Amino acid sequence: MSRLRIFAEDAPDTPAFVSHDGDEIARELEKIGVTFERWNAAQPLASGASQEAVIAAYRHDIDRLVAERGFTSVDVISIAPDNPKKDELRAKFLEEHYHNEDEVRFFVAGSGLFTLHVDGRVYEIECVKDDLIGVPDGTTHWFDMGPEPDFVAIRFFQQPDGWIGHFTGSDIARRFPRYERG
Repeated sequence: MSRLRIFAEDAPDTPAFVSHDGDEIARELEKIGVTFERWNAAQPLASGASQEAVIAAYRHDIDRLVAERGFTSVDVISIAPDNPKKDELRAKFLEEHYHNEDEVRFFVAGSGLFTLHVDGRVYEIECVKDDLIGVPDGTTHWFDMGPEPDFVAIRFFQQPDGWIGHFTGSDIARRFPRYERG
């Protein structure tokens, strides 16, 4: 189940807001320019599914979003708990960073934790199957797939180079809880 928790940046143990309601999550995130939508990931896929299989299964939705938002490339991140590079992949996203383009992800299986740092607040969004999140360019954030990653997400890019993170050097991500599926 999707979840949003909002913290003051200096209070990582005490959320000021918690919700599992998709509409309420969308309303709160919209206040900071973040898109949150519930789609229907109707094609059953397991973590570890190939990029080709995922793109073929969701071609209609991908084409629609590319046409609506002008994305130039699409890829898939699909990680199962038995992935031999899971620790390396997890570490890549755990530090606060930002991008010079929107970061848009559609979760078709599993889950992960996007954490955004905006105006003195920390927004922790547990994204699960059926969630689409769009983080505006320049928004500082980090992503945690957990110690046993288990998710498939379609990633949309405006720049042909794909994922390029600009790291802030802040230690804030280390002060907030890591992702543990609950």
